[in-house]
Amino acid sequence: MRRFTNNLNDVRVASPCPAEWDGMIGTDRVRFCGQCQLSVYNLSSMSRREAESLIARTEGRLCVRFYRRKDGSIITRDCPVGLRALKRRAQRIKRAVASSLLGFLAGIGANRSINRIGNFLLGLDSPDAYYGHTMGVVAEPEKVVIDPAENGQLVMGKVKIPSRRPRKH
Repeated sequence: MRRFTNNLNDVRVASPCPAEWDGMIGTDRVRFCGQCQLSVYNLSSMSRREAESLIARTEGRLCVRFYRRKDGSIITRDCPVGLRALKRRAQRIKRAVASSLLGFLAGIGANRSINRIGNFLLGLDSPDAYYGHTMGVVAEPEKVVIDPAENGQLVMGKVKIPSRRPRKH
């Protein structure tokens, strides 16, 4: 059998496999595929030397998984460009999660502060304020007749002057 002497970037997959990597059993380097009954090797989790050595010493069919960049090169574990890109992506995800969490917590704190200020201004934070459930029949309000003269209120309307004549019975 001919030995592998080409560059790793010249590796091509003859027929892509539809099997899901996450559905296979194994590690991040090698997993067993139930469809083709072969071990599937993840070249992107190996160093360049390990990947080339695996391809050179493997006899028969070899099933591999790898990430290929737009320029055609294969990303391996020791690839500085691919590693930097993965680290940058992980940093962006970490920052997004951290800023979302910080924004959420700040929103909770601001909401609590605004509610406290609003309750203080409305007088709802007094110790004798009752915030529980009340249940019962709604009563009609009492009709209180207020004599305008008692409170010194301004009164306006038609005037009826009582007559001074005695009434006849």
